[in-house]
Amino acid sequence: MRITGRVWKYGDHVDTDVIIPARYLNTSVMEELARHCLEDLDPKFATLVQPGDVIVAGENFGCGSSREHAPLAIKGAGVSCVIARSFARIFYRNAINIGLPILECPAAVQDVEDGHQIEVDLESGQVRNLTTGRVFRVEPYPPFMMAIIESGGLVPYTRQRLKAARKPNVSQDEVRQ
Repeated sequence: MRITGRVWKYGDHVDTDVIIPARYLNTSVMEELARHCLEDLDPKFATLVQPGDVIVAGENFGCGSSREHAPLAIKGAGVSCVIARSFARIFYRNAINIGLPILECPAAVQDVEDGHQIEVDLESGQVRNLTTGRVFRVEPYPPFMMAIIESGGLVPYTRQRLKAARKPNVSQDEVRQ
């Protein structure tokens, strides 16, 4: 799974209230949340972000409340991946659960600038700054997490596995994979 897009770079401690302000939590519709994604931090983001773009940020991205709305807003805006020095634990889990790839790569965060073009290969764990030519390595996802992301999140992944389990000619070993 390869991702290529423009970098939107932000600093440390971007919390969930900045990602999607609480005044918009009356919905969980991704497209509606996307219209307000990062509006208090970067008012132009939601109108200029393009499908495939990548958010790059500092430490503790997604800190604050445990709302799943934050990664939903990011994914709904068309962001294909978030790369940060570190993530708040609950944001990390919520992002994977909705199928939003996120990577910890401090070296890439230090190298890239707002507006750079970046390519991410999730399977090999390679991050390439297409603007500078520099390449960085991250630990690839384990196969089960990659399968969750490729399925679009935990719910679609689970539905696919249940559907496969109901097929008469599928062994239980195939379902577990």
